[in-house]
Amino acid sequence: MIELKNLSTGYGRHTVSANLNATLQSGRLTCLLGPNGVGKSTLLRTLCGFQPPLEGRMEMDGKDMAQLSRKEMSRSIGVVLTERPDVTDMRASDMVALGRTPYTGFWGTLGTEDRNRVDEAMQLVGIAHLAHRMIHTLSDGERQKVMIAKALAQQTPVILLDEPTAFLDFPSKVETMRLLHRLAHESGKTVFLSTHDLETAIQLSDDLWLLSADGLESGTADSLSADGSLERFVSCNGIRFDAARKVFYLS
Repeated sequence: MIELKNLSTGYGRHTVSANLNATLQSGRLTCLLGPNGVGKSTLLRTLCGFQPPLEGRMEMDGKDMAQLSRKEMSRSIGVVLTERPDVTDMRASDMVALGRTPYTGFWGTLGTEDRNRVDEAMQLVGIAHLAHRMIHTLSDGERQKVMIAKALAQQTPVILLDEPTAFLDFPSKVETMRLLHRLAHESGKTVFLSTHDLETAIQLSDDLWLLSADGLESGTADSLSADGSLERFVSCNGIRFDAARKVFYLS
């Protein structure tokens, strides 16, 4: 479990988001939603430990995450970024094997346990048949599955993903979201991702975080629909939200 306590994120003296309070639960898929420029990626980078919080705390199971060493962070949080892997002469299985880096030491030599974890991760994601394919020959959806398998091979209790469906067609987006939902529930991991795909997130996530210039609201799709948060979140001319059905209509 990760808790944000009066967390403020940003760069230097520039605050992007302030006084954020929310909880990420294990065994659940949580989606972070918000308009461009509101600070979704900044929040994710802060959670990953790539940049420090400006104020407040982030706690993992009651422990201040700012006190975790790099090794502890690498064994606690797996990260899947938006950027596509820009590699050519690398097999899919070799990319997944990079997830074992926190355990293999300086030379990166894989032992039997490491290879078993790589195979297991690829099977869980459904890409065992792609093990010997070169990364540059894979589709965007297949590459994204490779990166998710890499995070699984890292054996972390938390996986954070920055817009994992950004470059995917609609069927691949749905497939990826269903995969992440299944992995969260079957493995008990905390899976947290940012996305612009509001309707898919509403249908497939366990919890939603709505980040705006006014702050952060969190809850289930049902609770955020019932209290009007989702309707206010997407309020603009020409869009109507049906809270009962949790769908959007153009008018």
